[in-house]
Amino acid sequence: MPPGRLETHQAGDRRAGLPTYALVTAARNEAVFIERTIRSVASQTVKPVKWVIVSDGSTDGTDEILERYASRYGWIEPLRMPERRDRHFGGKASALRAAYDRLKGRDFEIIGNVDADVSFDPGYFEYLLEKFAQDSGLGVAGTPFREGTAQYDYRFSRKEHVSGACQLFRRPCFEAVGGYVPRKEGGIDLVAVVTARMKGWRTETFTDRAYEHLRPMGKAGPHYLKYTFQSGYGDYVLGVHPVWQLLRSVYQMRGRPIFVSGFLLLAGYCWAVITRPPRPVSREFVRFRGGEQMRWLRGYANRMVPRILRGRRSGATR
Repeated sequence: MPPGRLETHQAGDRRAGLPTYALVTAARNEAVFIERTIRSVASQTVKPVKWVIVSDGSTDGTDEILERYASRYGWIEPLRMPERRDRHFGGKASALRAAYDRLKGRDFEIIGNVDADVSFDPGYFEYLLEKFAQDSGLGVAGTPFREGTAQYDYRFSRKEHVSGACQLFRRPCFEAVGGYVPRKEGGIDLVAVVTARMKGWRTETFTDRAYEHLRPMGKAGPHYLKYTFQSGYGDYVLGVHPVWQLLRSVYQMRGRPIFVSGFLLLAGYCWAVITRPPRPVSREFVRFRGGEQMRWLRGYANRMVPRILRGRRSGATR
C-alpha cells in the first residue's frame, strides 16, 4: 500500500443482512468543519459504497480539502458546482440532485443526505441500517442531534420528523418523493419527509442515538429573534395547522427565555396568515400535513383526558 494512501476496498463494507448505502453532501464554504465530517464517516464500521460531496461554489479551501481526502478514500467523489452570488436552499437542493445523478448507475439500497458540519460515532450508520433491515416499510430514518451538551427535545416535536442535517432514505422512497425539490424558501428536507408519509412510507427519528451538529444553528446567538420569527412564518408557508401552531407556541413559551420563543413562533405564523404569502407546496400537501397534525392532537387528548380524570377522582377521595 503506497505511503499516505488508505485502502479503498473497504467502501461498501457489509454486515450480514444490512442494506448497502451511498451518501450525498452539499458543501458551501465548509472548510472549518468538513474535515471532521469526513473523518467521522471514514471511521464508520460500515462504510458507504460511494459518497458524492458537492462543493457548491466554495471559495474558502473546501475544494482542496475534498481533493485531498478523495485521493485517500476511493469511495469519496468530489463534484464542483459553479460559484453563485446568492445563497439559498434552492441552491443546496440543486447541488444534492447533481450528486444523486452521479449515483444513479450504482447498486445501493439506502441514500443518505449528510450536511458538511456534522459528526458521528463509529457505529452510527450501522445502527440506522439495522433499522431499515428490520422494517421494510421504513422510508426515512435519522436520530436527534446535539449541539455541545444540548440535545434536541422531542417533546417539542414528533418522532415522525427527521432532522435534515442527516436523513437516510430507502432508495425507492427517495425516488418516489422526487428527491429534494429546489425551493428558495427552504424546508426541502421537511417537504421530502412529509411527502414520504403521503406516499405511504413510515418515517422515524430514533432517539436512543444522536449525532453532533458542529455549527450552532440560528436559534442560538445574535440572530435568535429573527430565526424564531421566520420559523413561525415558515410553518404557515409549509402547511402547519393553526391549532397545532397555537398549542406548540404556547408549549414553547415555557422554555428559556420564558415566553419569548413561543411568542415569536406564533407572531411569525400570524404575520404569514395576514400577508398570505404563496405556498411552495401543493394543496394536497397542506391538507395531509394539517390532517395528520389534528390526528396527533386527538391522540394526545385521548391519552391525557383519562389521566386528568383519574387524578381528579383520586384527589377527591383523599
